[in-house]
Amino acid sequence: MAHAQELSPEEIAGLRARYRAERERRVRPDGTRQYHGADAEFGYYAADPYAPRTTGREPVRDRVDVAVVGGGFGGILAGARLRERGIERVRVVEKGGDFGGTWYWNRYPGIHCDIESHVYLPLLDETGYVPEWKYAPGEEIRRHAVRIAEKFDLRADALFSTAVTSLTWDDTGETWIVTTDRGDRFRATHVVTATGTLTELKLPGIPGIETFRGHTFHTSRWDYGYTGGTPDGGLTGLADKRVGVVGTGATGVQVVPKLAEDAGHLYVFQRTPSSVDVRANRRTSAQDVGADRTGWARERRDNFLRIVSGESAEDDLVADRWTSSAGLLEKLLPSFRRPAGRAGFEAAYEVADAAKMNEIRARVERVVTDPTTAERLKPWYRYACKRPTFSDTYLQAFNRDNVTLVDTADTHGIERVTERGVVVGGTEYALDCLVFATGFSVGVSGVHSGRLPVHGRDGVPLSRARAERGPRSLHGFTSNGFPNLIQLGASQSAASVNFTHVLDEHAVHAAALVAAAEAAGALVEPSPDAEDAWVAALGEGAPDHAWFHAECTPGYYNGEGRGRPNGPTAYPHGAFAFHNLLRRWREESMDEVLRPRATARA
Repeated sequence: MAHAQELSPEEIAGLRARYRAERERRVRPDGTRQYHGADAEFGYYAADPYAPRTTGREPVRDRVDVAVVGGGFGGILAGARLRERGIERVRVVEKGGDFGGTWYWNRYPGIHCDIESHVYLPLLDETGYVPEWKYAPGEEIRRHAVRIAEKFDLRADALFSTAVTSLTWDDTGETWIVTTDRGDRFRATHVVTATGTLTELKLPGIPGIETFRGHTFHTSRWDYGYTGGTPDGGLTGLADKRVGVVGTGATGVQVVPKLAEDAGHLYVFQRTPSSVDVRANRRTSAQDVGADRTGWARERRDNFLRIVSGESAEDDLVADRWTSSAGLLEKLLPSFRRPAGRAGFEAAYEVADAAKMNEIRARVERVVTDPTTAERLKPWYRYACKRPTFSDTYLQAFNRDNVTLVDTADTHGIERVTERGVVVGGTEYALDCLVFATGFSVGVSGVHSGRLPVHGRDGVPLSRARAERGPRSLHGFTSNGFPNLIQLGASQSAASVNFTHVLDEHAVHAAALVAAAEAAGALVEPSPDAEDAWVAALGEGAPDHAWFHAECTPGYYNGEGRGRPNGPTAYPHGAFAFHNLLRRWREESMDEVLRPRATARA
């Protein structure tokens, strides 16, 4: 294939046609309805295999300064930053049996972070920890989450294996009443929600899925009792088993090589191949990352964010495939921001994108020995259409005699599940075990989805306020009519590929709001005018992503082929600029959200 600068208009047109054809092979009329959650008859998929729920504790009836909903990195960081501000009674409420969030639940074989651990793991400077690997395994990440929680004494008041069922503002007492599924009913002066965006596991709505008589589970609830082994491998229980795995996204790319090593035979059911770039994982030392310097981790993390946000940087401290591909973003964003959107698209982005994806596809050809299998593993879409993946073992797994790739694009997915196995293209693949690496539903957890009932001033539901006025906030954190409620997440704020960095900046902001309110004896609540101004700011120069995602292959980025909303849902100038904006606002304007209490604190 020609180099980027040599690609002709005809070659670009040919790629467009191929991308369009491959997209149409995979678009389904049911969109996101092709999946269902782990509830009702499938509720057992979501059971906690690591800490079976007990019924022994008494319901909690007390009062805390801050209730934090969620014990993943968002909740842990909120608690840590609140502690740094001197807030005493902080209660984390978490559905899992311990801290960790996604790293508590996801312990499947081969699990690693795909962001360099020295920028992904937060509070390295504060805890004095230096990760052992460039891309840390899941257990190292989970242990670090616990390390932070214990350093900042978050375990004392925490409630584990507990789900918040409602948040209700008491106008008279000016506190939040928090209820849970364990019968708890306690009061909190402030509530910080950190429920994440990818927390509710999803299952494919394949006909007959409930009839399968073999063993089955979701990757986020890995059954080591059946497979044997650990996240490092050694799945001895699968030695004579026919194993099927559904899903070839980021999770599938990590778990397939481990299953291939140990299963009697592995069938990989693929609808859309991932783009799989080089990982080049390796052990690292403190000297490698300059950990002998004070503030080394923050410097490295800020440098990474600057580069992947399309900002200029003198040095690339991380120097991996994320940062080397950041130039694509610099070319992509201007084409989004032009009034005509697509008019300058080819010159601004398409040539560079084609070169990158040709590189990815050429790697498949080099690594996978069977030409038919290699062709089926090639990703035919633009780089930013799906979450990029990285592996030095995934493509190689398909060179094994005990691994079969089953392409399901022509049938728009698996046709049905029988008692004995999986049917694709009229062929039944007999299985002993079926593993769902199908990920999580987007935006169905917490207060943003409406699944957690929240009632603010005068009993107004947050869901009704959003339905009537649309999503409205100041900086994505606070909303009028819902005092002392602080929401962490990407809605109306900013996101990045390194989401823990974003969460830490959000936690710093949340803690500053709480500390300012406590010092002033005030409530945190923006005015309607402040919300209007922020929504207007989100719309000024907001990129038009909708047309781009409408042309992408189906996935969770675009609502399974339905495109994305073309409204002001995120800060248009990126996370690096957004974090600087928050810092300036805290220094200059934070008093604007502090409102006098009607009653004095007890």
